Amino acid sequence: MDEKLADRPATQVAESLPEPETGEAHSINGQAQNGRPQGANGSAAAHTEGMGMGRGGGGGISLRSLKTFNSFQVPAFRLYFAAMVGQGSAMNMQMMAQSLLVYRVTGSATALGLMSLANAIPMLVFSLFGGVLADRVKKKYVFIAGQFASAVIAVGIAVALTSGYLSEGNPGSFWVLVVASMFQGMVMGLIAPARQAFIAEVVGEERLMNAISLSMLEMNTLRLIAPAVAGFLIEGFGFQSIYYVMTGMYVLCGALIVPLKVTSTMKIGGRGAVQQMVDGLRYVRKETTLLLVLGITFFSILLSMPYMTLLPMFTEDVLKVGAGGLGVLLSVSGIGAMACALVLASLPNKRRGAMLMVGCIILGLALLGFSISHWWYLSLAMIIFIGLGQTARMSLANTLLNYYVDAAYRGRVMSLMMMEFGLTSFGAFVTAIVAGAVGVQWAVGSLAAILIVMATAGLVLVPRIRRLD
Repeated sequence: MDEKLADRPATQVAESLPEPETGEAHSINGQAQNGRPQGANGSAAAHTEGMGMGRGGGGGISLRSLKTFNSFQVPAFRLYFAAMVGQGSAMNMQMMAQSLLVYRVTGSATALGLMSLANAIPMLVFSLFGGVLADRVKKKYVFIAGQFASAVIAVGIAVALTSGYLSEGNPGSFWVLVVASMFQGMVMGLIAPARQAFIAEVVGEERLMNAISLSMLEMNTLRLIAPAVAGFLIEGFGFQSIYYVMTGMYVLCGALIVPLKVTSTMKIGGRGAVQQMVDGLRYVRKETTLLLVLGITFFSILLSMPYMTLLPMFTEDVLKVGAGGLGVLLSVSGIGAMACALVLASLPNKRRGAMLMVGCIILGLALLGFSISHWWYLSLAMIIFIGLGQTARMSLANTLLNYYVDAAYRGRVMSLMMMEFGLTSFGAFVTAIVAGAVGVQWAVGSLAAILIVMATAGLVLVPRIRRLD
């Protein structure tokens, strides 16, 4: 048996459904189905419709055969992609504005970590419930509700800023951001699994890496634009302008999802949510491939993502470039991320496990270089490769999990993947405490060095990772 198939549950190997062309999901009756085309076992379908492969003969890859934008053939994906522009714009603006606002109001690294922790705890707790929700409720409605809830949170901060209560002259107003961060963590925990499981139902398995990579391309294109725009808006019109714009973006995203055809609801019995969470955890424990990918994801997140929350410390205290410089750094990181997303969208479904580990190594090396840099142009160069490594890690881990999971457990497995946002915030809290004691460069650089060692060891010493397609 093919090594790839040997790593997958028997129910998945036996399944053979045609790829959806209209964005409508297959109905689920009794047994779990992933919507996999017959190409999953190496048949002709894999060669004619696989990501990065052209129709017709020939085993090699040529520029003419690359299908970089293959998923846009699915109408539902085009609508989903347009909706993600709204959410991606808001998320990238928030990423830039929120950390800087906290640091401006409090001047404290500990406050940055505290807000991250306030976001992490509800996200970690509610992600598991979000996974059950994604497997029980129509994902479209979960997603829409989350966008409008996020809009309410954003407009609340905007009003607090406009009234003058939340300001640099009132450090005690920091509590507004902490509470908003808690609610945002709750919302993200509940909707993120549905959002990630949604895309697999829209495009089918053989377009999965292509669709995820194109989604990453969209987000990182916005990362190239949105943070720089946010930085200049802050300097020109104040922080409140960002939060009003974010409100509009969340509303736009929810409105664009409304006409999307409703996806199927999984039939997983009438047991309670807690028991279904336990069932999902047991399933992951039995599936070695999923457990391995999740382990790699969790460790790489804890070691690589805290720098994002602490970036204002680099721009304010190390590089001394202010809000505009922070926006430029975040935007430039999108260059590497976009390049990586385009490459991944063009590749066939081969060697994705090895590519995941190489991406983690590149990420660690770039973070180490960025952490020791005092030179603006070296920092710009390093953050390009940070963006490249982060996109490789996120896209490949997401694709592998969606590819190897049984559809009946997809929402719950993706809820574990989406715990990365909570882990990011938790890691940022701990790293912020360390940064306050030894300095942000030592704190981030030490984590980067550990990531390099662990990723290299995994690539060299664990053959199972290298064999994952």
